[in-house]
Amino acid sequence: MILKRVAETAYGTFGVLIDIAPFALTLERMWLENRTGISCIPAGQYHCVRVNSPHFGDTFQIMDVPDRSHILFHKGNLNDDTHGCVLVGEMFGKLEGKDGVLASRHGYNEFMDKLRSLNSFDLKIIDSTEE
Repeated sequence: MILKRVAETAYGTFGVLIDIAPFALTLERMWLENRTGISCIPAGQYHCVRVNSPHFGDTFQIMDVPDRSHILFHKGNLNDDTHGCVLVGEMFGKLEGKDGVLASRHGYNEFMDKLRSLNSFDLKIIDSTEE
C-alpha cells in the first residue's frame, strides 16, 4: 500500500491511500522533525500490524518508526485528532472552519474492510516532492 502525501498546510499533511487505485484520503500532522505527538512520521518503508487499541479498537499500527511508537490508523477529522497518527477519510473539506478529512467513519471502514483478511501489510509513504 502507498500513502502519497499531496499537500501540507497549516492544518496538516494531506494524502491519498493507494492500493492499485486510490481509495481513501489521509490527514497527518505537519512535518515537525518527527517530534512525538506533534509531527507526521518520516517518509519511507514501513511494516504495519493489526493491533487492538484500547482507544480505537481493531486497527493497524505503523511499526519501526524512528524514535516513535504507537502510530495508528484511525478515525478523525482535524489535525487535533491525529496526535501523530494517520486519520483516514473519504473527502477533504472544512469542519469548524479548518481544513480536514470528512466522512472519516466511512473512509476508515473501507480501509479496514480492504484489509479484513490481513494481519499485516507493507506501507510506503511518499512525500509530494518525491517521484
